[in-house]
Amino acid sequence: MLSSFITLLVTIGPIETAVVFAGLTSGIHRSDRISLAARSVLIAVSVLLLFALAGGIVLSLLHISLPAFRVAGGALLFLQALTLTFSSPGLSSISEGERREAEQPGDIAVFPLAFPLIAGPGSLSAAVLVMGRAQSLVEAGGVLGMIVVCALLTWLAMLAADRLVRLLGSTGADVVGRISGVLLAGLAIQFIFDGLAAAPFLAR
Repeated sequence: MLSSFITLLVTIGPIETAVVFAGLTSGIHRSDRISLAARSVLIAVSVLLLFALAGGIVLSLLHISLPAFRVAGGALLFLQALTLTFSSPGLSSISEGERREAEQPGDIAVFPLAFPLIAGPGSLSAAVLVMGRAQSLVEAGGVLGMIVVCALLTWLAMLAADRLVRLLGSTGADVVGRISGVLLAGLAIQFIFDGLAAAPFLAR
């Protein structure tokens, strides 16, 4: 459960999400910001739970084995770990073009807040991977609970976005991102090891 929690927390990135949210909603009234944060988190957690529950079924329909997805997902998470460690935009970040589009009038709860900022490629892959490691219904329920907890932490971080930006500053946010990247790199390599250990051509 601890490994699942850290994997999901790092890939979702509540602090990174809060910093981007503060920039995108700087000119919006606080009551509207609260509503926007709630809707974006609800949409994102729904997508994450759907991927966690149905990801295995989709993989089987596509004839993709879980070991193969563990290796692929681990590689994807490792790339995100590198971007976090070296302080460059991650796989779940938004590009400058997406940022400019989000700053135009309109509802940004779905895009870019819910996807790809919160429920991005990294966190969606992580949801499927950690659910695939569950060995019982209790563990599967724990993984779903960890997704909800991470979403709740993200929502709280978004509500306190202005305070976090003032407290951490660019240096503090950079330090948090780099530490998260190192942790995620280790977890990503472990996913790759697990996938290779279960690979048919390596089975003894």
